[in-house]
Amino acid sequence: MNLSPPRHSAGQSSRHSGLDLLRACAILLVFMYHYMVFVSGEPTFGWLSRIGWVGVDLFFVLSGYLIGNQLFKGLAQGKQLSFRRFYWRRALRTWPVFWLVLAAFFLLPELMGGNTPPPLWRFLTFTQNYQLMPGTAFSHAWSLCIEEQFYFLLPLVAFVCLRLGRKVQHAFYLMGALIVAAVCYRYQMWQLYGLEADGQTRYFNAFIYYSSFARMDELLPGLAVALFKNAYPTRWTALAHHQQKLQLIAFGAVGLMLYLLLNFAYIKDEGYGFFATVFGYSLLAMAFALLLMSALQPGSLLARWQVPGAATLALWSYSLYLVHKPIGFIVQQQAPAQGWSDGTVLLLNILLSLAVSALLYKLIEVPAMALRDRVYPDIFRPDLAAAPVAEAKVTG
Repeated sequence: MNLSPPRHSAGQSSRHSGLDLLRACAILLVFMYHYMVFVSGEPTFGWLSRIGWVGVDLFFVLSGYLIGNQLFKGLAQGKQLSFRRFYWRRALRTWPVFWLVLAAFFLLPELMGGNTPPPLWRFLTFTQNYQLMPGTAFSHAWSLCIEEQFYFLLPLVAFVCLRLGRKVQHAFYLMGALIVAAVCYRYQMWQLYGLEADGQTRYFNAFIYYSSFARMDELLPGLAVALFKNAYPTRWTALAHHQQKLQLIAFGAVGLMLYLLLNFAYIKDEGYGFFATVFGYSLLAMAFALLLMSALQPGSLLARWQVPGAATLALWSYSLYLVHKPIGFIVQQQAPAQGWSDGTVLLLNILLSLAVSALLYKLIEVPAMALRDRVYPDIFRPDLAAAPVAEAKVTG
């Protein structure tokens, strides 16, 4: 896989307002969905509650882009990947706060929800999502498992591609083939667990919704955006001249997918929809990837729209994802005894979730990231930073 050096201007900000806004939207969607499912039992936020599960899909696309951009940008500059640095940086970014929340689930099970968790080793190896049934403690860590599995595989696949001297086009072909494979897998699983007959849908979550085989392909569109940006910098820059068209297509694609998933993801008395199950996850991720491409353009609405609090919410989003569900359980359990109204329960959920996630970010995530940046400043070998990855280059 050969990359030409991207022509970025120096001094770019380490944060991007468009990405922050998308990440803030993702965690808000997840919160609204989980609030309906685990706290209120009704769509408190209207249709946003019913479709809020797509926030995880948006997270997948963003994660694929962010880790891919870091990797491909360095490779384009002739740097050589260090597996040790890559894995340690990922571990220090995601593990400390995850371990703390995980400890709370095992040490204070009644406080955190009362459900039985899968074996501890399943969490520590990030295989908890394998054939996961709903109703277990800390079940929402399934998406983190898929991301960690992806982070483990990505550098290995990139290394093999580099050693084989494959062209960039082959990487896109590989990603396309993997998406097709996921579609085929979901088709097979839908036939087994998609319809309500004989209680088949009982295993839908275990073999489709939580499954790495069915959901990991959603990180690939974000990864493809990162590869395109770094492998074809001239073409990427040219997108700015078509920003309005790209923005219109992106919003249209996302809007269409949300409409289809709202109305056809689950059909009463029938089961999970064929189109939504087999093709919907991949197409939704592609639509979000288009939205991501638009957000990355300097003149886009998402990049220019400065929403107060979005950047802060984006920073807290990881901790917020981990803690909002048990906080919802704690508040809900206290509500009858305290005589809290529905509005009070909602307000307490919001305030406590934000407060706890802010503390975890400040006390756990920030020190861990500081340690990471001090010990392993990046994911590449410093002694081989100037070595070219290959003789040939892909031109824009």
